[in-house]
Amino acid sequence: MTSKYNEQALESLIEKALTGSSLEDLKEQGTNIADANDKYGQYLSGKGYYLGDALDFDKSYALDTHRFWNFLQATQTKELAKLQVYGDWKLKILERYDRMIKKYGVLRVLKKGLDVDNAHLTLFYEAPSASSAQSVRDNFAQNEFAVTRQVRYSTLNPGEEIDMVITVNGIPLCSIELKNTWTGQTAAVQGIHQYKYSRDSNQPLLQFGRCLVHFAVDTDEVYMTTKLQGKDTFFLPFNKGNNMGKGNPVNPNGHRTAYLWEEIFSQESWASIIQHFMLLEGKDSDPLNKKFYIFPRYHQLDVVQRLIHDVRDQGAGSTYLIQHSAGSGKSNSITWTAFQLIEVEDNEGRALFDSVIVVTDRRVLDRQLRDNIKSFSEVKNIIGAAFSSSDLKLALESGKRIVITTIQKFPHILDDIDDMSDKRFAIIIDEAHSSQGGSAADKMNQVLGKLESNEEGEVDAQDLILRAMEARKMRQNASYFAFTATPKNATLERFGTRQSDGSFRPFHLYSMKQAIEEGFILDVLANYTTYRSYYQLKKSIDDNPEFNTNKAQKRLKAFVERDPRTIQAKARIMLQHFLQQVYFKKLLKGKAKTMVVTQSIESAIRYYQALKLILSEYDNPFKIIIAFSGKKTVDGIEYSEASLNGFPDSDTKEQFDQDDYRILVVANKYLTGFDQPKLTTMYVDKKLQGVLCVQALSRLNRSANKYGKKTENLFVLDFFNDSTDIKFAFDPFYTATSLSGATDVNVLHDLKDALDDSGVYEWSEVEIFNTKFFQNVPADELSPIIDEAAIRFNNTLDLNDEQKADLKIKAKHFVKVYGQVAAIITFENMAWEKLFWFLKFLIPKMIVKRKEDELLDELLDAVDLSTYGIERVRLNESLLLDKDESVLDPANANPRGAHGDDETEALDKIINDFNERWFADWDATPEDKRQVYETFTQRIAEHPDYQNKYLDNPDTYTRELAYKKIFDEVALSMRKFQMEFAKRLMDDQFKQEFRNSTQRYLDR
Repeated sequence: MTSKYNEQALESLIEKALTGSSLEDLKEQGTNIADANDKYGQYLSGKGYYLGDALDFDKSYALDTHRFWNFLQATQTKELAKLQVYGDWKLKILERYDRMIKKYGVLRVLKKGLDVDNAHLTLFYEAPSASSAQSVRDNFAQNEFAVTRQVRYSTLNPGEEIDMVITVNGIPLCSIELKNTWTGQTAAVQGIHQYKYSRDSNQPLLQFGRCLVHFAVDTDEVYMTTKLQGKDTFFLPFNKGNNMGKGNPVNPNGHRTAYLWEEIFSQESWASIIQHFMLLEGKDSDPLNKKFYIFPRYHQLDVVQRLIHDVRDQGAGSTYLIQHSAGSGKSNSITWTAFQLIEVEDNEGRALFDSVIVVTDRRVLDRQLRDNIKSFSEVKNIIGAAFSSSDLKLALESGKRIVITTIQKFPHILDDIDDMSDKRFAIIIDEAHSSQGGSAADKMNQVLGKLESNEEGEVDAQDLILRAMEARKMRQNASYFAFTATPKNATLERFGTRQSDGSFRPFHLYSMKQAIEEGFILDVLANYTTYRSYYQLKKSIDDNPEFNTNKAQKRLKAFVERDPRTIQAKARIMLQHFLQQVYFKKLLKGKAKTMVVTQSIESAIRYYQALKLILSEYDNPFKIIIAFSGKKTVDGIEYSEASLNGFPDSDTKEQFDQDDYRILVVANKYLTGFDQPKLTTMYVDKKLQGVLCVQALSRLNRSANKYGKKTENLFVLDFFNDSTDIKFAFDPFYTATSLSGATDVNVLHDLKDALDDSGVYEWSEVEIFNTKFFQNVPADELSPIIDEAAIRFNNTLDLNDEQKADLKIKAKHFVKVYGQVAAIITFENMAWEKLFWFLKFLIPKMIVKRKEDELLDELLDAVDLSTYGIERVRLNESLLLDKDESVLDPANANPRGAHGDDETEALDKIINDFNERWFADWDATPEDKRQVYETFTQRIAEHPDYQNKYLDNPDTYTRELAYKKIFDEVALSMRKFQMEFAKRLMDDQFKQEFRNSTQRYLDR
């Protein structure tokens, strides 16, 4: 009796699911395949497949000739008649088919058919749309899908077999190698190995272009490839994901991988993949074997199909948040979504959307859209670009169904959508990438008012979009599709799906965890090294003035961080590490690169200069490049990116890709939206937190298979942040991100009351301003209204600096909160709307000067950096992220108070406190410090419990407890002759770091 738990049993299960019968059933019934096909008939059961007969498979042409001729003769007798005048008409068709397959691949003939002399043969009937005529539906039903087991495909080794082949009208769609985990064999190991080393990819069936895809399948996992290249074949996971990670969830009704034959292998699914997803990538001039097919990964197929299904059900006017990690293939998911949205029809059979607008800052997406649409459709010139109101109108009048615009121009497009209420739009927002230069952000500011930006004028892309949409409610004649890897709370509230409990969740998820576990991106936190700097300051003046304590400490920290000695010391560590661990070890086949992330443009320039100087000591084995926007004066000299590099800014990205350049120094530029797969190392000397932290460090995660890039090749050396802060930044985006609830809008009442009572403006002024503003009067008619309020705030009212700062913060917070909620609240408050517009123009003219800030400038003239040191705290630490879903809180509805800590202290006390915090040398000379360290570690090693309770202890938990006990006992014994050191051990952080240091030293 055949085992029910081997590969053959899995074959039989799949076959029966697709056809309603199996070879084993036929043997028991004494029925042959031909009779079985007649008996069961197509569509009677299963997924409407025929049982394929391995004897019908022609090895030379890689065709099931029985199904091929059966389909043509049943559907195209007139076209065949044109060729049947020739005695060898079948050979004529087969030879023509063979030539076209070798030249263009199977996807082309499935989509375009086959021209032979004066006949045109359709080889696959496409699936009908909702409004298709009955004849189209009837044609699709005549496609002959079949599954064939144990196909002998080789012309050289007649006995060699592929487990299963799926065909349509005799043409192979996929080959399948099956393994059964219950027999100890898996798709990931034995299945892939079999394709790579035991299957001859030179045989017709396995040659590139003869088949759309090849699957390695077991009961738990699925892997795929579209191009077999022996040992160089690269397989991708084709799994649903399990617990937001790799693999597949438990299936209560069968095997974990049943979705493959139950969903993906359905006739409608195959038709969708052929018509809407599969792409042939490569230059037109390249031969077929230099190109490759793109077959959608499971989550890409799933998100697009789910979106289209929901849009058909809901119609226009809904919002969708797609949280897809880097490495998800987001660009292709966006282009597939755009293409399929233009084909969605409403109940009356007309297009649901007149136009699909794609909002992006990436030129590569523009190219992908154009290339993909060219592959998908015979309709030409359906893509246009829009950067103004006239562009959008012209594009629509010209029949452009997909319109591409930029984040910066998006506000103009929104205004035009309001004017076209008779039309419906789908708006796809690729908002994970911010502009890489300041000019684009400046233009956005002119349109939308001043935004918070960094030193180089860059604004986070999500903030740009949220601000762009804040002026009006979500357009009811538009659906919004927002793609992001790192959704903020405002993004979740705006685009997320609201749950019954009031929370917001993404519509679809492909997590960072799954992308890492599946190998599409690398874990940038696997080798995280942190350094701690030690500073000692001294007074340079005789006086002892007082300063704000907290602000003085921050200003002093910034002062010592930009000191040339500090930068020189860190730059030397960076360069020595890169040379020893990356460059000389020839990582990535000798092409590995690094990025140095600095606090400001000034710091970037100083690092660039320091690194170049140190590199000259090594005879300049490579070059260094710098990137920043605009111009910056340092030490009296004006610098620009172009003047330092010696070539235009526009060439920086391309130049850095060259082998000559290995180090890129940046402040803000290129921290987001910059893909360089050869980056393996990052040196961080900048505060990183939140979304920027994730986006910046993720510059390293791009895989580069052709260079053999692996997680162990990645290094992050962080001179500024604690590893726990980095973990805190990544945790919300590692798995799923949701929002606990909506923003409390009642705070707007409180803010408005406080602003109304301030006397800065009269409400009549707000009314007059709005009337004129919405009548589009010239700007010079608006200025006097705003100027009157600004004069009151700046000069007339009896307000001190703190009161002014408090009012300005309240005004900014009102604009921020209203801007976020105006588009989604279910009611209208015209007073809020009017105050919003009035404040947007008033805020830039509200001047807050603080004498305290001027005093703090004097602080820096009163101190000198006397000593600087740096030591490694943690080496190649692996930061383990939280595997549970992260729940964000709504945007803080309460403004940050303007009144900080007013406590002041004398300069010498501030300096002493600073040195106590940042120069932890327990008042010992370097020689004394080394002696204490050596004595301490020696006493630990001599402790009676060290050997048996620590070294020889196999249990990790009790081993750690033993070490802590030994450490504390040794520390207590040393108090008698090292009082200063004992005082330092009272600091929990110092004690933890010292204990870790001694443990690492002893464990070497």
